Amino acid sequence: MQLALLFSVFVIASCGLLYELVAAALSSYLLGDSVTQFSIIIGVYLFAMGCGSYLSRFVVTGVVQRFIQIELLVGLVGGLSSLILFFAFVFFTSSYQPLLYALVLVLGILVGLEIPLVMRILKRHYNLRNLVSEVLTFDYLGALAVSLAFPLLLVPQLGLLRTSFLFGLMNSLVAALSIVLFRHELGARRLLTVFAVLTSTVLAVGLVFAERLTDYAQARLYRDDVLMASSSPYQRIVVTRWQDDIRLHLNNTLQFSSRDEYRYHEALVHPALAGLPQARHVLVLGGGDGLAVREILRYPQIESITLVDLDAQVTDRFRDHPLLNQLNDHSLSHPKVRVINQDAFIWLQQQNTAFDFIVVDFPDPTNYSIGKLYTTAFYRLLERHLSEYGRIVVQATSPLFARRSYWCVVNTLENVDLKTAPYHALVPSFGEWGFIIAARQPFRLPQQYPPGLRFLDTNLHDTLFLFPADMARMPTAVNQLSNQILVRYHEEDWAHYAR
Repeated sequence: MQLALLFSVFVIASCGLLYELVAAALSSYLLGDSVTQFSIIIGVYLFAMGCGSYLSRFVVTGVVQRFIQIELLVGLVGGLSSLILFFAFVFFTSSYQPLLYALVLVLGILVGLEIPLVMRILKRHYNLRNLVSEVLTFDYLGALAVSLAFPLLLVPQLGLLRTSFLFGLMNSLVAALSIVLFRHELGARRLLTVFAVLTSTVLAVGLVFAERLTDYAQARLYRDDVLMASSSPYQRIVVTRWQDDIRLHLNNTLQFSSRDEYRYHEALVHPALAGLPQARHVLVLGGGDGLAVREILRYPQIESITLVDLDAQVTDRFRDHPLLNQLNDHSLSHPKVRVINQDAFIWLQQQNTAFDFIVVDFPDPTNYSIGKLYTTAFYRLLERHLSEYGRIVVQATSPLFARRSYWCVVNTLENVDLKTAPYHALVPSFGEWGFIIAARQPFRLPQQYPPGLRFLDTNLHDTLFLFPADMARMPTAVNQLSNQILVRYHEEDWAHYAR
């Protein structure tokens, strides 16, 4: 019995942490800024657990029965939590955050009640010193197990909904085990058994139909048909289609529309690369869809292209899926292209290679993990990997909708002694979008572009470098690792525009 109860502690700790991780991960997918979401949810959850531990003192009689009831409630609420939050975001967006924190509070209080009650049950078999050490050992082991399994196994293989249902079932099975172990001292054993069967049935049905439930919610979250959707350890990946328009969404944010992505990628690559006839070796950071690589391959003198993108699920899909690799002209399978799935910051620190042209095509700095890739520390690292006459081009959000953010990136690049040439282009899916060319030498416009471009030509390109008054340069702080001011700028700029 002791071993079974200690195993229950292991499961309880695993499930309790899992529900916290699910709420934080889902919120970072839907709301962005993973640091803020994880920080607030962890704080609220720990506070609620403290409240639950305090409330456990008021359970005076029927400790085993109360423990089983709480275990079933944790399993039911925790197992359904990701489904509830996902549907709340789809159908009641304005109510999402109040519901999120209410759910975290309820779960935290219930989980906070569990351990004190199971310790009171276990004290029949242990003295106090051994009881505390045994319970805390299994509690911490359970937390370690789920913290490792969540990003490496559970989310990539099962997704958030299935993971929640599975761990809810584990809570209900602990309750069922307790009913069996303590059947002789339970006054309401039949009622508890019925509750356990109903809870397990609901969670098992949810586990079986999780994919259909996800598809139903996503069909209403995205106005277009969802072609594919998955969760990687880093983000939620959704590809949609309406007629001939293919769209990629990462963490609920549009990355491109196939109807006008050519404008973005031609503007990103060609103004800088067309004037570099000596360029042979190219580095692309981000851009796992292969669309920037497609444009670079228009230049026959290029000998090698190294693409570094964190998420293997993105690069694999755009290399192997027949619909997606048509968009990039099979660029990720080209013999000149090498794909590396690693954090760009870490990868650059480990390399000594110099590149003639570097494309920085990261998502907007919506959180600190991405914001570090827009700092002086990262740009100094880039400059060390730039050949003498090489150039860097950076996508830098919208100079119209996020004007302060855009010029912050310009000022940050100049702070590391790079000369910049800011410019912008109209991409209908995004509006006015900004780019920055950075190099050791002043930038000169190219005399010609490769054939076959649909947007860019020499009659147009000089206008890209002109900024009207509402996008004109403005003073900003420099984005550094120590302050990450750009993340705050970006959040405030877009929030102001949304209002």
